[in-house]
Amino acid sequence: MPSLRLALAQVDTTVGDLDGNAALVRRAAAEAAAAGADLLVLPELALTGYPVEDLALRRSFVDASRAAVGRLAEDLAADGLGDLPVVVGYVDRASGAVAEGVSSAGRGQKEEGRREGAATGVPKGLPQNCAALLHGGRQVGRYAKHHLPNYGVFDEFRIFVPGRDLLVARVRGVDVAVAICEDLWQEGGPVAAARAADAELLVVLNASPYERAKDDTRLALCRRRAGEAEAVLAYVNSVGGQDDLVFDGGSVVVAPDGEVLARGEAFAEQLLVVDLDLPEGAAAPPSVERVQRVVVSEEPAPAREPVPAPLAEPLDDTAELWGALVLGLRDYTRKNGFRQVLLGLSGGIDSAVCAALAVDALGPEGVVGVSMPSSYSTEHSRSDADDLAERLGIDYRVHPIAPMVEAFLANVPMSGVAEENLQARVRGTLLMGVSNSEGQLVLTTSNKSELSVGYSTIYGDSVGGFAPLKDVSKTDVWRLARWRDADAASRGEREPIPEASITKAPSAELRPDQTDQDSLPEYDVLDALLEDYVVRAMGRSELLEAGHARHDVEQVVGLVDRAEWKRRQGAPGTKTTTVAFGRDRRLPVTSHWREEDA
Repeated sequence: MPSLRLALAQVDTTVGDLDGNAALVRRAAAEAAAAGADLLVLPELALTGYPVEDLALRRSFVDASRAAVGRLAEDLAADGLGDLPVVVGYVDRASGAVAEGVSSAGRGQKEEGRREGAATGVPKGLPQNCAALLHGGRQVGRYAKHHLPNYGVFDEFRIFVPGRDLLVARVRGVDVAVAICEDLWQEGGPVAAARAADAELLVVLNASPYERAKDDTRLALCRRRAGEAEAVLAYVNSVGGQDDLVFDGGSVVVAPDGEVLARGEAFAEQLLVVDLDLPEGAAAPPSVERVQRVVVSEEPAPAREPVPAPLAEPLDDTAELWGALVLGLRDYTRKNGFRQVLLGLSGGIDSAVCAALAVDALGPEGVVGVSMPSSYSTEHSRSDADDLAERLGIDYRVHPIAPMVEAFLANVPMSGVAEENLQARVRGTLLMGVSNSEGQLVLTTSNKSELSVGYSTIYGDSVGGFAPLKDVSKTDVWRLARWRDADAASRGEREPIPEASITKAPSAELRPDQTDQDSLPEYDVLDALLEDYVVRAMGRSELLEAGHARHDVEQVVGLVDRAEWKRRQGAPGTKTTTVAFGRDRRLPVTSHWREEDA
């Protein structure tokens, strides 16, 4: 029975940082070689970062990616690692028969600027999402992703052209097939081809973004596909934040019978090393069309002491959500060149949770909190903000806004909602002024429930460069606060979020005795309705059939529809659900469409 010591590297890459990403690959290769690995596999587009979006349409970017692969192969050899086969994702371009077939056929209509020659619907430059097999100082194999996702946050069909061939590399006498991310999710395709080619191991390179409970879906898929391929399946996933996406790691190795042989940690860089005992393959390779076969090494792996395979315990749902939000905030801040974040502290639950997330992401030295009380701010709101800042140990400042508001009103008389919004806009101006002077990234603290119904002031509490809670409902904000305090208490630490911030009625405090529920349904009612309307895309009649009250449906649907223009101008924030505002949900701002009442 042949054996193979496999290494999977969960790495945190940055889009466009080819040199920095190559350094991550070289470090992983050195660690894998020291562990005696026979093969190292890294995630989808690890060399370029993912998603590259329209960078793929720039010839200069594709040329740089191709050159970086060649340099990486040479550098690995120079590092004394040339004998270790390495599979790494990068951007390449189609050539030969594939390029000719795509260019002549086209793929539907596309605007002039994206045309390739006379063909329509073909991405400029014929870029491909590829995996390179590096060995002996050069690239010895290449695989192009077959299935290009075009749903949710994915836009690959527009920017890449598909591959058609399967890559099977013989390593230590073991036939290893390669696939990339969406190739695993589609029936047939490379998985079926891997089985037909009698591959004993199927390695899948992934940059699969985090969504709640998605790790369970992935594991079920890997088990099913391993059975279909009749091979061990190794699923390596990226980790880290890229704009509004977070990649959660959780790489996994699954036997054909569904047994989990190894599992990586969530939200952490890690090298998984696992010893695999594989079934004997066919004596002679089967005849399968469109298979590129590469022989790296025929000699079997030497006898050695087995290494214990990592089997990380899955996180519970709330811990997983907290980890995603922390990593998303940390990487967005770090990768965009900021050392500190700045946010307003109102004494309420949203700013308290944002501040606690920021401290977990950046440390207390990386967070500046500003209390901006108005004439309507209650004493307990001020004291709750003071208490939060003291618990977190952050840089804390108090800037009352009443004099600024009064000066404005003395020159431009306002009343009612306009006066309320003025207070929020003065606070936004103050935060942006401090940020411009000192260089922090401003965090906006609005949650998904508020953003859904437009319960925020444009150019006021909506200002900022990043929105940590953008895809987190109000009820989940409370759940996160309870979880974080309980987690601290379980370690004998002081709870970071004051109890008063969790239990008091939510309020914008822009007029006397104001609460959110003056103008909105209770949040548990609101969030259930928003889940059905925003995420499940139910119409009015379906919402009523689902049991939502007619008054709530009429009110909330109208609020959501009218707030689209605000959301278009909002800051990016970590995606945590299947439908986040932004690329997941694209509706016109100007629209006269109204659902017929049931």
